[in-house]
Amino acid sequence: MSIYNHTNVTTPLPSEAKWEGLGVGLPLLDVHTHTIVSGHAFSTVQEMARAAADKGLQILGITEHGPSIPGTCDPIYFRNLHVVPREMYGIRLLMGAELNILDTNGTLDLDEWYYKNRLDFCIAGIHRLCWQGGTPEENTHGMIEAIKNPYVKIISHPGDGEAQLIFEPIVRAAKEHKTLLEINNASFKPCRGLDASHDNYTEILRLCKKYEVPVILGSDAHISFAIANYDYVLPLLAETDFPEALVMNHQPDFFLQYTGIESRN
Repeated sequence: MSIYNHTNVTTPLPSEAKWEGLGVGLPLLDVHTHTIVSGHAFSTVQEMARAAADKGLQILGITEHGPSIPGTCDPIYFRNLHVVPREMYGIRLLMGAELNILDTNGTLDLDEWYYKNRLDFCIAGIHRLCWQGGTPEENTHGMIEAIKNPYVKIISHPGDGEAQLIFEPIVRAAKEHKTLLEINNASFKPCRGLDASHDNYTEILRLCKKYEVPVILGSDAHISFAIANYDYVLPLLAETDFPEALVMNHQPDFFLQYTGIESRN
């Protein structure tokens, strides 16, 4: 157990036995997390970075919600990201955003100026609070348009059932544009009631295995103790016999090279 010097709370480290039993290396990165800035999360940037360091990560991504989510930050927050050091407690810190795909045209909810000038990287996903969808074909088109955006490096929780999607063209587009599809741990929390998650993510993993498309596991942590917690998705990797080489989380150099983030910082 790891104990933070500034609290009396213990935080479990990732279980080596659990990961080794699946033939997957221990996680060294988690790039879908939120701080208090998102309005419904509970830790600061420094608390998140300290937790990531205690868990042995090399890279932590902070991705606050885009402006269409109620209670999140004003865009001026992203404008001022230049003040945040990109190394804390010995880990590399990537400051990004989880943008909202708003419609079937793939419209995103933050001006491109921020992608070019302030954000280290972007992820994008569908959230029902601000999504205007259509048929499965139309929804799929909207997600593929987001995948094509050169600033979007990851599609968040594509299998959580927030929109009906056709996964094969999405996986093929992800391969073409080198956009990672996230296998989102939070989608499986029973309290979320996202009943389609198991079948959807199973299909995504099987298609990614078929087409040799890398994926990334995302904790979607909204508190420091949840960083790099992938307990719900690990069994799915075993169930689909998913190749270790196609999981980004234990390959930080490959992650940076594949997404192009290394060259932008």
